[in-house]
Amino acid sequence: MLPENILKTISRKHLVRRYLILLISLFVSALAFNLLQLPTRIVSGGTNGIAIICDYLFKLEPSLVILIVSIVLLILSFIFLGVEQTSGAVVATLVYPLFVQLTSHVTAYVKVDSTDLILLSVFIGIIGGITTGMNYRVGFSNGGLNIISQILYKYQKLSISKTTFFINFIIVVIGGIYFGWTMVMYAIIIIYVNSIVMNRMLLGVSKNKAFYVITSEEAKVKEYILNKLQRGVTVFDVKGGFAEKRNHVLMTVVPNNEYFRLTEGVKEIDEGAFFVAFDAYESSVSK
Repeated sequence: MLPENILKTISRKHLVRRYLILLISLFVSALAFNLLQLPTRIVSGGTNGIAIICDYLFKLEPSLVILIVSIVLLILSFIFLGVEQTSGAVVATLVYPLFVQLTSHVTAYVKVDSTDLILLSVFIGIIGGITTGMNYRVGFSNGGLNIISQILYKYQKLSISKTTFFINFIIVVIGGIYFGWTMVMYAIIIIYVNSIVMNRMLLGVSKNKAFYVITSEEAKVKEYILNKLQRGVTVFDVKGGFAEKRNHVLMTVVPNNEYFRLTEGVKEIDEGAFFVAFDAYESSVSK
């Protein structure tokens, strides 16, 4: 049987370094939001997009809007997704709005030419992709509106990628109504660049990764993937080319943001495990 605290053990690994990376990523994201995105009114979805719209319509502090929306979503996540799946988003939910507030007056000290919106859009997308990718890589989540997609996937089996796209599409369209349809085109540039850079930061260019795992602890690894990660496993009978020794290979497909939990979990169970990861373009995994 697997130890009950295996996910807790993984979450404690390299904890200081991981939290440092998370805090730096959140600070850079907040800085980019106040310096580049808020002044240009480019609504590219997410809680940032909601904050820009509310700032324009109701003169509400963006940090306050982001905090309120994020806390509501976090509560929903605790209720419908559970503590384990929600815990990775708690820090980002509380710290990111604080950083947005702390950097809210950055434009008074740093001037950025906003005439070239294409360049700014590409730069915003690059920064967003790097910071989000780094957060996923060290086992954390940005939370936000993606929580709604995760809830819909869990209870209705709706594709997370499709529902996330639909939610962000609505926010982008609302932004286009108030700030002009040209801004929608800039938002599309941001979203496209963001997705490419984020996937590059993790591993490759696909949304999912396929893993082949060879381990002496086959039963435990299979139980971990099935019960803890709740992913499917396929078992192959193989024969070594040199020693001609028969063995089993486990194959599973996970979304990029679970790369950390899979690899570190397998290492916790069997330090001598060997696995190969590659892009999976056709998969039933929807996250």
